[in-house]
Amino acid sequence: MSTVTSPLIQQFLQLDDVLSRYVSLWQGMPFDSLDLPWRESHPELCDWLDTQSLASLQAYKEDPATLLKAVSAWLPECETLTDMSSVAENEVSDITCDEQWSTGIPGRKWSQIQAFNQSLPIEKQSHWLEWCAGKGYLGRVLAASRQAQVTSLEWQQALCEDGQTYADKHHLSMDFVHGDAFAPESKALLSGCDHAVALHACGDLHVTLLQHAVGTDVQTVSVSPCCYHLIKDTKYQPLSTVGKQSALSLSRHDLKLPLQETVTAGQTVKNKRFVEVSFRLGFDALQRNLNKVDCYLPVPNVQKSLLNEGFSVFCQWAAEQKNMTLPDDIDFDHYQKMGEARFHHVEKMETVRTLFRRPLEMWLVLDRAIYMLENGFDVDVTTFCERDLTPRNLFIHARRKG
Repeated sequence: MSTVTSPLIQQFLQLDDVLSRYVSLWQGMPFDSLDLPWRESHPELCDWLDTQSLASLQAYKEDPATLLKAVSAWLPECETLTDMSSVAENEVSDITCDEQWSTGIPGRKWSQIQAFNQSLPIEKQSHWLEWCAGKGYLGRVLAASRQAQVTSLEWQQALCEDGQTYADKHHLSMDFVHGDAFAPESKALLSGCDHAVALHACGDLHVTLLQHAVGTDVQTVSVSPCCYHLIKDTKYQPLSTVGKQSALSLSRHDLKLPLQETVTAGQTVKNKRFVEVSFRLGFDALQRNLNKVDCYLPVPNVQKSLLNEGFSVFCQWAAEQKNMTLPDDIDFDHYQKMGEARFHHVEKMETVRTLFRRPLEMWLVLDRAIYMLENGFDVDVTTFCERDLTPRNLFIHARRKG
């Protein structure tokens, strides 16, 4: 496969062009803004957003294809984003793993592991490496369904011990290694295996695996990325040559955008989100007035039970977190209503950002895939399961040429 004419590169460049030209619509933090920042550049889009109820905005967020049609008159180039972000479904093998091996694995996770395993090549590999293994759930399935030798790398000692105890009890050919995936000695594990795998290893963890694969003689590596924002640098560092040539500059906050694509939430979850976000925005309106500032003040994660005690209690808690003393005469009802109004504004911005969630994720995955392509691997990018099982369903499969 020529890197010059690779479809992966062509797809990346198309995505990069649209993402770069519409960057003002998806970059930035909605909590920072008191109004839609595109009123001058996209007035008709803003007028349309102003007519939408909260319920309609939430429905559009859950159905990006319908949203694209609704805004296509004002964002015509975005109509092609769906096609640009599409990849083929992986060919599924008939390899199976008996339910007896699902002990202790949550049902959705078990289904994801089964789908991931069926997306891997059916030919038997003699030695597999499970990267960031946890208790070795994926490795357990590989060992049981393929009669394979599996080395499972995990940095939490307790998880290693639990996984090894299970493997020994059930006579699975698994060896747990207690170690740090970022440590230099972990790279040596790849030289001793044929196929390295990582299912939903976060950020720099799966990137490190790909970099180690390039620097060793491992023949095959298969990765489903997750949590792109968990990186050591403040800005994203592209891996591929074409990625490094992009004009995009991605902060950790930008890298969280793909993760906002979740399996459709129930009404109870939506209601809880409304309460928490409107409370945070209401407190922000309060602190802007008290501190005479015009920027958002983030507060730490809160125990959800505290939200049940009301807005005033939340504000007292938030003020303590920020070493603020609140006056006695605050009109909490006023600021709570401000927070609820700003929630609607944030939803307008988040609805537009929805259009760019999957395209940005595809941009990031293609950067990784092209990096492998540039370093002597044949690479496929597919999906290993349906989105309803997990939105993080993209699958990079790289095989060393020759």
